[in-house]
Amino acid sequence: MIKPFLDDQFLLHNKSAEILYHGYVKELPILDYHNHLSPKEVAQDINFSSISEAWLKGDHYKWRAMRANGVGERYITGNASDQEKFQQWAATVPYTMRNPLYHWTHLELQRYFNINSLLDSHSAREIYSTTSEALKTPDFSVQAMLKKMKVNLICTTDDPTDNLDYHTSAMQIKGGIKMYPTFRPDKFVIIDHPEFLSQLDKLEQITNSSISNFDELIEALSKRIDFFDSLGCKLADHGMNQLFTFKLEKIDLDKIFNKRKNQQILSKTEIQEFQMHTLYELAKLYFSKNWSMQFHLGAIRNNNTRLMSKIGADVGADSIGDYPQAIGLSFFLNQLDKESKLCKTILYNLNPRDNELFATMAGNFQDGNAKGKIQWGSAWWFLDQKDGMEKQINTLSNMGLLSGFIGMLTDSRSFLSFPRHEYFRRILCNLIGKDIHNGVLPNDIDWLGKIVQNICYYNAKQYFGFQLD
Repeated sequence: MIKPFLDDQFLLHNKSAEILYHGYVKELPILDYHNHLSPKEVAQDINFSSISEAWLKGDHYKWRAMRANGVGERYITGNASDQEKFQQWAATVPYTMRNPLYHWTHLELQRYFNINSLLDSHSAREIYSTTSEALKTPDFSVQAMLKKMKVNLICTTDDPTDNLDYHTSAMQIKGGIKMYPTFRPDKFVIIDHPEFLSQLDKLEQITNSSISNFDELIEALSKRIDFFDSLGCKLADHGMNQLFTFKLEKIDLDKIFNKRKNQQILSKTEIQEFQMHTLYELAKLYFSKNWSMQFHLGAIRNNNTRLMSKIGADVGADSIGDYPQAIGLSFFLNQLDKESKLCKTILYNLNPRDNELFATMAGNFQDGNAKGKIQWGSAWWFLDQKDGMEKQINTLSNMGLLSGFIGMLTDSRSFLSFPRHEYFRRILCNLIGKDIHNGVLPNDIDWLGKIVQNICYYNAKQYFGFQLD
């Protein structure tokens, strides 16, 4: 018998899986501790003008698929109308079969708009009209959509120089979604970043200070950490190619800093030493605040210089890198651990060859002071699909404690992306249900139900210590 597409038992292939999902996790709220949503749009509780604005603007996953399907750039990031862009996306969707975009697209149409039709070139006009009209109503404001998905907290990703005015405004909304910032200092850590000098100017202005050496840079960033902390921030995030070993003795970081200020060429060694010493000092500050730090490692970004020069960064021209990860990561975590300054840490790898490496690296630095203190994070970016999630869950089960995992996040710029939590929860319940069905786990539904509830919500709530009640 052929199963219906995307029915209540979607991705649930046995009775135990159905019970775990529908009976234990389906109705749990969502704590989305890492995303790239717009704080402004949350604080102003905006309505989108069309489904294209809500769905296609800024979504490089969809842009990559459209380009691969032969759609011209005018209909992706160009000046075509919203309806024309949607028509091209709709015509692409049937050809995304077996890509997670196919599932996500139809889950989002169902969960937000109660649309069960398949999206294609024939249904595009009606679906565009129906969804775009709905999005203009109060029931589809940004905060209303988040509440519809049972989201009770989001953590945005923010530059240290951000004034966080929108986070402050959002706190004043009675009954609004809790929104906290995340400290993302990449443009100061990566000294050869093209925005290093412009961001340095902004940092001087916002801290009312003159930054002429390394210590003054760290002091200014420390002030921003204090400010972020005052608004409820509990996480820092870093997007790096890799971490490196570095000299622990005093090196001339001021010389490196001033060479960059004077726009002189830095050596590879100077770049790496500055990066790691900056991270090292920041990590100790995070520890003092009882923050968690995240490392997203392994992307090779902006490969296509033609698109980069024409459109800019983050337009769908990034891919998996093949950087060595183990030695630098071990050295960094070990040095902090030796000094009893290692805070809660979440590690994400983009290259699937590193799954076992990251899973076992996390286990090296658990210290008994916090459950799952060092986390191997959820399947990230290109691995954020059924196969990637299953491999992450299975590898963590084999080499760590799946029961202590803090679960899923969207890592998304779209307010329509929250069914990804459902996607993860169904996949998790199906794997546990399969083990019950095959006698690999005992048929103790109540106990295993509590485990999956913890993974899907309660572990993260305890790990970060957010006040949600």
